[in-house]
Amino acid sequence: MDLSLPLAFTVGLFSAVHCIGMCGGIMGALSYGLPPTLRQNNVKFLIFLLAYNSGRVLSYAAAGALIGLLGSALLEALGPGEGHRWLQWFAALIMVLIGLHVAGWLPRLAQVERLGAPLWRWLEPLGRRLMPVESIPQAVAYGAVWGWLPCGLVYTMLISTATKVGPVDGALYMAAFGLGTLPSVVATGMLAGRLYRYAQNPYLKVAVGLIIILLGLLTLWFPGLLDVTAYQQTPN
Repeated sequence: MDLSLPLAFTVGLFSAVHCIGMCGGIMGALSYGLPPTLRQNNVKFLIFLLAYNSGRVLSYAAAGALIGLLGSALLEALGPGEGHRWLQWFAALIMVLIGLHVAGWLPRLAQVERLGAPLWRWLEPLGRRLMPVESIPQAVAYGAVWGWLPCGLVYTMLISTATKVGPVDGALYMAAFGLGTLPSVVATGMLAGRLYRYAQNPYLKVAVGLIIILLGLLTLWFPGLLDVTAYQQTPN
């Protein structure tokens, strides 16, 4: 039974304290950057916030598809039996590392953000050219750029996407994670960043981190939860 997509969604959902801290300022700035008449209309305001975030999730899915190609090559190189097992353990380990990072016990994990710095230097001016955002397509495009912002949590999830075995599985895995982050990031935009101070509560961070660590440990005890079902071994 493959529960990797629900697990990816759950990690995104419980990463709210990180997402609010990382993206709260961006979401607040984007919210205030919209015309006042639009911000006063709750329905239109929500549509724009969803457009921003749909672009962000699409970028996560695109990155997941690219890394999923690597997963296919890894499984081929390691072999279907042992390789399958190693990839499952690797995915579980990544989840534990994410939990440690969210809890504040592994701050150095953020150093993986350096991997995306060159790409972000190239994309960031493109995002500036899309401002001010005045239409839904502009909001989606800006969100697609924003999705490549260096983020230790996102990049760590991307590393775990190497356990997927193809671009479709990789895209779905990262899309599920992105959808999990949606409630917290959209709520931050709607509330103009007022959730930020709650997300900085150290006890809340530890509690959420422990939940993610527990999810990772469960996948170690029950490796079938992250079964690589997309791989079909050809009969001899």
